[in-house]
Amino acid sequence: MNDFWTTILDFAQTTTTRVGKQLMQDFGQVQASQKADGSLVTQADKWADQEIRDALAKLTVGEASRREGIASNFSGYGILTEESDQSFPGTEWCWVIDPLDGTTNFTRGIPIWTISLGLLYRGTPIFGYVYAPPLNQAFHGFWAGSSGLIVPTGAFLNHHPIHTSVDSPSNNHFFNVCSRSTAIIQNGFPCKIRMLGVASYNFLMVATGATLGGIEATPKVWDLAGAWVIVQAAGGVWRSLKSEPFPLSSGEDYSDRSFPTLVVSRPELVPVFQPFLEGVKI
Repeated sequence: MNDFWTTILDFAQTTTTRVGKQLMQDFGQVQASQKADGSLVTQADKWADQEIRDALAKLTVGEASRREGIASNFSGYGILTEESDQSFPGTEWCWVIDPLDGTTNFTRGIPIWTISLGLLYRGTPIFGYVYAPPLNQAFHGFWAGSSGLIVPTGAFLNHHPIHTSVDSPSNNHFFNVCSRSTAIIQNGFPCKIRMLGVASYNFLMVATGATLGGIEATPKVWDLAGAWVIVQAAGGVWRSLKSEPFPLSSGEDYSDRSFPTLVVSRPELVPVFQPFLEGVKI
């Protein structure tokens, strides 16, 4: 892995570990207020957002990367975040930040919530890092897609390679839903249902092979960016149910745009689960 990607990975790990340590002090101890879109926000969300933004402002590129011409100056990178800059700046490189995915779980003391980072190239994620502090789980992945970049493809949990399951559905396998997609639960559904309350973690469980699929009815770009990379690098299938989230459009405000998504562990499972989606409002 070249100097550029090592810098990116080290930054994501160091920053989310530091931010996560402080968030653990606030975990289950803070009150939330409701935003215009109905989601919750706390002072912890806002603090984490600013801390990550400040860390990005100090990020510098190594000499090896400068010689390779991959990126000459991190200061020129754009930032898109849930809690502040919600319009895509149209820069060639852009960070997408969800400083606290799963705020409801966080405020209620339920130990499933994450800090999510995605690095976009020309509007499409190519690196994702998602850290779940209460579980001490750090996911990361690289996915070049059609970018034309040389990227060290792979998906990892605590630096160990992960891959989606090759199993067929059964009553001993899991499928994740969100609170707005419970209409999928019908007679004959081929798996047991789980509801985790965190979009990024929902999809990452598919990447690890723990579940065969998952659906989120109203995820935003910052919920998706990091996991989008990791799921595909792990061998999963990402199926947008309404409109494709990536590449992002320059100048567009993503604060009120949702991207209903189905994720499954392999292509053969798309037609297995697709018929159950008809009752889900997207």
